[in-house]
Amino acid sequence: MLKRWRLFAVGLAAIGLLTAGLQAVRARLAADHALSELKAQYVRPRGSPPAPEDNQSTPERVALGRQLFFDPRLSGSGAMSCATCHAPNRDWQDGMATAIGRDGRILARRTPTLLNAAWGLPFFWDGRADTLEQQAVMPIEAPGEMNLPHAQAIARIAAIQGYRQAFAESYGDEGVTINTIGKAIAAFERTLVSGQAPFDRWIAGDERAISQQAQRGFILFNTRAGCSTCHSGWRFTDDGFHDIGVGRDDEGRAGVMPGIEQLRFAFKTPTLRNITQRAPYMHDGSLQTVEDVIDFYATRPVDRPSLSPDLARIELSAEDRADLVAFLGTLTSEDAAHHPPTLPQ
Repeated sequence: MLKRWRLFAVGLAAIGLLTAGLQAVRARLAADHALSELKAQYVRPRGSPPAPEDNQSTPERVALGRQLFFDPRLSGSGAMSCATCHAPNRDWQDGMATAIGRDGRILARRTPTLLNAAWGLPFFWDGRADTLEQQAVMPIEAPGEMNLPHAQAIARIAAIQGYRQAFAESYGDEGVTINTIGKAIAAFERTLVSGQAPFDRWIAGDERAISQQAQRGFILFNTRAGCSTCHSGWRFTDDGFHDIGVGRDDEGRAGVMPGIEQLRFAFKTPTLRNITQRAPYMHDGSLQTVEDVIDFYATRPVDRPSLSPDLARIELSAEDRADLVAFLGTLTSEDAAHHPPTLPQ
């Protein structure tokens, strides 16, 4: 009888272990499924970058836009081009806290990157341009930037035989207008796509592409830290406008759409692609490192009525912060080098 009880007890223990094992397996499968679904939200789109029907990409249009992008003759001084602020060797920014305009003027906002701009709208920190074509020509005429009235820009470009021929090949009878100048530059800008990063290889199935620490950071980014509320999708931006508590003078989106309290001090969510190479940070360049940005969100020093309701105060340990930094480092890719083209004469 005692032997039977012992066998029964052993059997119960075995069943208990089996049940616990099955529960662990189910929990692991559920966690793997949840992680798989989370990864799916960050898969890069396939195919060519999107473009409007009236400005579909062609090699001729891209080549023309590239020349215009690097041409300083599109500035009043003849010394600035689009590439002056959107430098290819700086991830299409300038590395400055805030942009430098004509005659060395210090502007109020940092130069945003053009990486992956084909998928985003509207443009500028305050969203004042609805399309990439509009964005492309606005700095040309802006007094504090390139400072060349559009009429003069058209006359300069139309006076150059090589450009007249290139515009005829690219835009036919439209010729050289401010619209076709904007179209050509936008066609080039749509080719500025970030390359495959370690993160992309990881979500594609290479489990060794990023570290365990970075993987913890990814989960934290999408859960307790709340970063993905605004930095969503494969470009890590919702293209929305939020007051995150930076600055007290520049009202951002409210300058374009006044009278809406929630848009005061609101600025466009920047992409996080290649983020570790794009310091300093925020629209005013006020934070120097990725660590500074994470600390800022953890402490949230400013409180005001327009502050985004999505900006919850979070508690982050030193390990949490290190995990987030490790994850953000996996978003940097090695992109193709761009060199100034030969300009038409």
